[in-house]
Amino acid sequence: QVQLVESGGGLVQAGESLRLSCAAVGRTFSRRTVDWFRQAPGKDREFVAAIVWNLGSTSYADSVKGRFTISRDNAKNTVYLQMNNLTPEDAAVYYCATAIMLGVGVQSAYDSWGQGTQVTVSS
Repeated sequence: QVQLVESGGGLVQAGESLRLSCAAVGRTFSRRTVDWFRQAPGKDREFVAAIVWNLGSTSYADSVKGRFTISRDNAKNTVYLQMNNLTPEDAAVYYCATAIMLGVGVQSAYDSWGQGTQVTVSS
């Protein structure tokens, strides 16, 4: 199992940027997908972005396309979520999660989750 450590949340004003980090401890992200989710008060957890570690392929929720960028640093075994032009609708607790890639477009259930990091956006 991979232990995930998140960081980078905080309070910003609308239009500003934040970068979240998700680091793997003890194991690598090799052959895994690393995904970001978020959950706002009273709402369901929603998918934000994903990156397949070995391929570098990425995907995004429509609500963040063009504003958020997911990337990886192989040397640091860390995934980043760069969030630009934040709006109050982006405010939530952000979680990273990881699953094993079983094949092209096929993954296991998520087997590790980060502790969550709060993002607050003032208008």
